[in-house]
Amino acid sequence: MIRRESDGAVTRLVLDRPERRNALNGAMTEAIHDGVCQAADDPACRVVVIEGSAGHFCAGRDLSGDMAPNDLAETMAADRLWADIFRRLDRMAQISIAAVDGFAVAGGFTLAMGCDFVLATRAARFGAAEMKIGFPAAVNTPILTHLVGPRLALELIIFGEQVGAERLYEMGLVNQLAEDAAALETLLAEWLERLLALDQEAVALTKESHRAARAMPLADALTMGAQQNALLKAAGAFEAGAARYAKRKSTDAD
Repeated sequence: MIRRESDGAVTRLVLDRPERRNALNGAMTEAIHDGVCQAADDPACRVVVIEGSAGHFCAGRDLSGDMAPNDLAETMAADRLWADIFRRLDRMAQISIAAVDGFAVAGGFTLAMGCDFVLATRAARFGAAEMKIGFPAAVNTPILTHLVGPRLALELIIFGEQVGAERLYEMGLVNQLAEDAAALETLLAEWLERLLALDQEAVALTKESHRAARAMPLADALTMGAQQNALLKAAGAFEAGAARYAKRKSTDAD
């Protein structure tokens, strides 16, 4: 139900339960968690891509299988595992990309928003559908609240209506749009090429600083940036970067 494909630098986690529009059950949640953890621990991995099969990203939790009463400890463990996926995506050194076509609703919306970048077809549909059946989007609420202004976040999670990819692009929740599924695959390949051309350590440091700065007053974040620059300079990173730039410029001139 989850296909894990890896070429070393890129790990692709493909939600593959087309008969349920890739709706999540317990086994799929565990497999996503395992896949993210394995990628985070793999020094060769640079990018994690999460995508769906058969024209849809993910229809959220499979309510037909997960609504039966459970032992409280078992239920809490399952939902802590779900929440931990997003802690791992946020804290891992690798970049994560959601490639979204079709529906990304409820938990599928959460899974897309939990990635660093979102690429989507213009026809993709998103929504915090939990509210439609009477319970809050408990994990997506903190994610969206960190990503957009409080009024827009509350609108998305209170009404739970399906929203098109173009509106999310206007909100800054989708990075780039593709005309269709084939164009999405081409766009994803372009983003992967750009990301893999970057220095791996520089990407990890930038992601780490970006995460820390979100929770800091601007003055403290600027202090952190100045200290990072000083440390990089003392370690010889600036000189090494200048040498790489000069070499590349010389190669381009030839």
